[in-house]
Amino acid sequence: MVGAEGFEPTTSSSQSWRSTRLSYTPRPGLPLRANAAKGRIVWLERLPLSTDRPLREPAFMLRAFIDHRTGDDMIGRSGNPALRESTFLDLSSGAVVQREGDAMTLNGTVNKTGTLLLLCVITAAFAWSQVQFTETGSVGAMPYFLGGTIGGLVFALATIFKKEWAPVTAPMYALTKGFALGAISALFEHRFPGIVAQAVMLTFGTLFALLAAYRSGLIKATENFKLGVVAATGGICLVYLATIVMSLFGVRVPFIHESGLIGIGFSLFVVVIAALNLVLDFDFIESGVEQKAPKYMEWYGAFGLMVTLVWLYVEFLRLLSKLQSRN
Repeated sequence: MVGAEGFEPTTSSSQSWRSTRLSYTPRPGLPLRANAAKGRIVWLERLPLSTDRPLREPAFMLRAFIDHRTGDDMIGRSGNPALRESTFLDLSSGAVVQREGDAMTLNGTVNKTGTLLLLCVITAAFAWSQVQFTETGSVGAMPYFLGGTIGGLVFALATIFKKEWAPVTAPMYALTKGFALGAISALFEHRFPGIVAQAVMLTFGTLFALLAAYRSGLIKATENFKLGVVAATGGICLVYLATIVMSLFGVRVPFIHESGLIGIGFSLFVVVIAALNLVLDFDFIESGVEQKAPKYMEWYGAFGLMVTLVWLYVEFLRLLSKLQSRN
C-alpha cells in the first residue's frame, strides 16, 4: 500500500518551510491522494514499464503530483530535461518543499529570462565578430562553436542536477551557449544572407504567440498533451543521438538531414515539437509560482525556457536553410 506519514503542521505564522513526506511500500494498489489544497502534496502512483513479465520493483516508476486546486493538475511534466516533475521535490527526503516568504514569482522569472537572453546575445555577437571568411572557408568559428557547446553542456548539467546553483550556473550557461550560437549563426548567415534575422523573428514570434494562446486558455497543458509532447521529444533526441553515433563511423543518415521533401517535413515536425515544449515550460513555471517555490527557482525556470528557445532557434535555422537550398 502507499502511505503518508510525517505531516508537519505549521506551528507559527513565521514558519518558512512546509513539507509533506511520502513513503512507499512496494505493493500494487491505488494511488494515494491527500488534500493538496492546503499545501500538502500528494498524489503518488506507480506505472508498470512492461506488462509481458511479472511486475518487479525496478519495473515501477514513481510520479509525484501537486494538486493546487482540484487534485488533477500535474506539476510540470516537460520534454525539457531541465523542467521535470521532480524539480520541486527534495529527493533526499521525499518531501515537497514550499517557501512562504521569499518565493518564486512570475515577474521575477520573466526578468531573469530577459537577463539570460541578453547575456547570450552579448557573447553571440562577440563570437560572430571573430569569424572570418576566406576563399577556402571560414576561420575562427570552430573554437567558439566547440567551446560554447561543451561549456554550455557542462553548465546545463550542473544546473539540472544542482538546481540550487541556478543563480550562478544559468547565467554561465547563457554566456557559453552564446559563443556557440554566434559561431553557427555566422556560418548560416554567410551561406544564406538574411536567414538569422528570419530565424530570430520566427523564434520570438512563436514564443509570444504560444504565450498568448496559453494565457487565453486556447492551448491547455492537459495530461495527454504533455504525454504526447514528451514522447515526441524523446523520439527526436534518439534520432539525433543515433545520427551523431553513426557519423562517428562515417555513416550518414539519409533523407532527414537533406533538403528534400522528407528532410523539410522532418524539420517542420521538430520545429512544432520544440514550440509545443514552450507550452509545457509555461505550465511548469506557473505551477512553481503557485506552489511558492524557492526564489532560486526563478533562475531555474528561466534556464529551462532558455534551453527550449535555443533549441527552437537552431531548428528554425535548419528548416530555413533547407528551404533556401531548394531555390
